[in-house]
Amino acid sequence: MSSYDVIVIGSGPGGYVAAIRSAQLGMKTAIIEKYPNLGGTCLNVGCIPSKALLDSSEHYYNALNHFKTHGIETGNLKVNLSQMMSRKDEVVKQNVDGVRYLMKKNKVDIFTGVGSFKQPGVVILTKETGEKEELQSRNIIIATGSKPSLLPGITPDKKRIITSTEALQLREIPDHLLVIGGGVIGLELGSVYARMGSRVSVVEFLPSIIATMDPALGKELQKILQKTGFEFYLGHKVTDAEVKGKSVILKAEGPGGKPLELSGDYCLACVGRKPYTENLGLENVGIIPEKRGTIPVDDTLQTTVKGIYAIGDVIRGAMLAHKAEEEGVFVAETIAGQKPHINYRLIPGVVYTWPEVAGTGYTEPELKDLKRDYKAGSFPFKASGRARASMDTDGFVKVYADKITDEILGVHMIGPRAADMIAEAVVALEFRASAEDIARMSHAHPTYTEAFREACLAATDNRAIHM
Repeated sequence: MSSYDVIVIGSGPGGYVAAIRSAQLGMKTAIIEKYPNLGGTCLNVGCIPSKALLDSSEHYYNALNHFKTHGIETGNLKVNLSQMMSRKDEVVKQNVDGVRYLMKKNKVDIFTGVGSFKQPGVVILTKETGEKEELQSRNIIIATGSKPSLLPGITPDKKRIITSTEALQLREIPDHLLVIGGGVIGLELGSVYARMGSRVSVVEFLPSIIATMDPALGKELQKILQKTGFEFYLGHKVTDAEVKGKSVILKAEGPGGKPLELSGDYCLACVGRKPYTENLGLENVGIIPEKRGTIPVDDTLQTTVKGIYAIGDVIRGAMLAHKAEEEGVFVAETIAGQKPHINYRLIPGVVYTWPEVAGTGYTEPELKDLKRDYKAGSFPFKASGRARASMDTDGFVKVYADKITDEILGVHMIGPRAADMIAEAVVALEFRASAEDIARMSHAHPTYTEAFREACLAATDNRAIHM
């Protein structure tokens, strides 16, 4: 029986980062992945391929709609979807190969197969051939991620009724894409095809899109996406989706029970994700999943069994790759005897539409629920010189700060490169900066990040300069 200091089950962002950090700390480490490719959902059928398609489709959209204004004549413009998908696949391959290189560099042993618990401290590796091997470790990290959730009665055939996995592999541009769910996945993948000419209909049960983020962001994003071929049916409960030939008939109930029927050539079901713990053998070690399928953990991310930890999508909290990465480092350092910490409040949320959407800290409803006295400042990108130069004037930056101390409590933005700009806000909140602190820091001109400074100025006695 092979013995290790740490065994990680699952090679997504949480798993492979946990393995790397464990190896860096001098622990003999192994990682188990059931698929031939490392990287999990994020690298293979999630974050990375979706961003590749988002970038490609945005280039096409800009060429079609904005290049002429820039003085660039494009001629007979068209989408080569096959080439677009090939580029996406190459991006995925480069990232997957990069993770394998990192495993080799850090001397992490890779095992391909399904890992399951035989007993505490012992993992059974079942290879594709059926051959079994036992691995032993005092520290085992569960990082098996998540899989798409499904609505009752809506069963994807993976041809016309599809999940995000199939949406990343379409060989034709839909004429009419129906999207069940107004969350991050549905809006990002809907954006890919809307930019290439698809009509996109989003049916959402809640009264707003991206409902977990600050409400101002969802309202603004909805207005912007409607310009690119989106239509929204909010407050609608999907009751049925049926394939008829090359069409999908979707039925829903709106406010007051009003019926809705839509017909499209594809229907993307994306109503969230659920923890993936199948075939882990949790029952063999006495771990009982919580009601929603998550694995219970304590403040050190250790499960109810000593020496078994869980991170990422299989535990509580937002299902984000960067959250899983933080937890991977946290557990590795905890095992090594260090005292790491994670500030979950400041893990940013991002939507990679265009404009991008990002937020960190408290939302306005949360501050109201806490009865926290706060002040707000905002700045529109239409007043930004850099945004005017790039023709990216949609959106704004909004800052919430304590009314007495001026400490920044939350930053929420929708605009160009918001996914990158939110990092400055995270740093500010981590160091408990005041709005005045950011307002007095020099920001290069012209840049998009000046909008954050101006929003902080607006929150500080309404002192924005360019508005």
